Amino acid sequence: MAEQRGTVGGPVLTEWFAKADLHTLDVYESLGGYSALRKVVTTMTAQQVIDEVKISGLRGRGGADFPTAMKWSFVPKDHPGPKYIVVNADESEPGSAKDRYLMENSPHALIEGAAIASFAIGGHQAWIYIRGEYDLPYEMLRDAIAEAHAKGYLGDHPFGADHALDVRLYRGHGAYICGEETALLESLEGKRAQPRSRPPFPAVKGAWGLPTAVNNVETLSTVPWIIRHGGAEYASRGTEKAKGTRMVTVSGDVKKPGNYEIEIGVTYRDIIEGLAGGMLPGRKLKVFWPGGSSAKVLPASMLDTSTDLDGLKALGTMGGSGGIIVMDDSHCVVKAAARLLRFYAFESCGKCTPCRVGGNWAVRTYDRIMANEGSQLELGILERVSDGLQNGRCLCGLGDAAGWVIESTMRHFHDEYEDHCLRHTCNVGRALAHA
Repeated sequence: MAEQRGTVGGPVLTEWFAKADLHTLDVYESLGGYSALRKVVTTMTAQQVIDEVKISGLRGRGGADFPTAMKWSFVPKDHPGPKYIVVNADESEPGSAKDRYLMENSPHALIEGAAIASFAIGGHQAWIYIRGEYDLPYEMLRDAIAEAHAKGYLGDHPFGADHALDVRLYRGHGAYICGEETALLESLEGKRAQPRSRPPFPAVKGAWGLPTAVNNVETLSTVPWIIRHGGAEYASRGTEKAKGTRMVTVSGDVKKPGNYEIEIGVTYRDIIEGLAGGMLPGRKLKVFWPGGSSAKVLPASMLDTSTDLDGLKALGTMGGSGGIIVMDDSHCVVKAAARLLRFYAFESCGKCTPCRVGGNWAVRTYDRIMANEGSQLELGILERVSDGLQNGRCLCGLGDAAGWVIESTMRHFHDEYEDHCLRHTCNVGRALAHA
């Protein structure tokens, strides 16, 4: 996937991506890599690191959009035992592949960022929990960690400092639910991946019952740049409320699908019609998911929506994991929703009733609709199931995501649902035989 940029102040995450063999320590270090970690462990306090990241305005890039410095500050400073950084590299969201792109091109940036985060919370060890299917990123991270240890950048005395730092790699169990931070922690401990009830939150009781901060790959890969250039420089990019840049993955019916670094605040039109080259010949944009399949869909009329995450929240959707899924007018939205609900129902861990039961109800309802057995009854069932999955009724966000697919597609494309359920036709030109 070709890397391209849509940043006014220059790229951050992809700053060095044009350099050959960036994944090796020699090349990464020759460009300034590990200078941030050296600065942190030899000249800064943990609070100074947190303060610098706070100035930057960096928020989590895994979907939650929570301020990174605030999350670190929640980890108790006076806790006498171990404290952990856990990197969420379980990128399983349909439509998202930007973390894989970062790990394959610059694994040392993630390792350096994880080590800095460990120092910031007063810890000594970071765990990278990587998606089990990510073979190449796993191998590159494994080799990069070995290089950093051999050079003395990780270990008992990094850069001669008296603060041990280690980064370990853990291969995930191949389940979508492992992307939820507490289910990830359960899996890391060798248990079945199921979300935990909260409180207590991971910052107080996380991995192995100890204080833990869970951060996304992109979030931590950004930290070395912030330390090198300063939090204020990072904050000069983006909008007043949403600072910096972020990676997005554009997939679907565009000329140039791929991973792009954009400055927060550009519009989805800038991304889809600009960076991604626009729609395929003869087709028109119909709908897009602004943040992976878990984000509520937006119709073509909202293409000028800003990537400012607060603005997206005002519209009831989110930037999520950065996966922008684009569908043109040759596709049926109802059929797409049916496929997504089948995915969510299959990936549900089954721990909580609304998700376990509601997801299966939705699948059966969509099956009837696609088999031309729909009616007003099915429309009502979908509305009730959608409501039952949302608004914190489930232990984690998987239930909400399933409900959002139903709710947002029905809201913006209700005519298509009525075509299928009441008229047994499809508005993309395929007639359905009457029952």
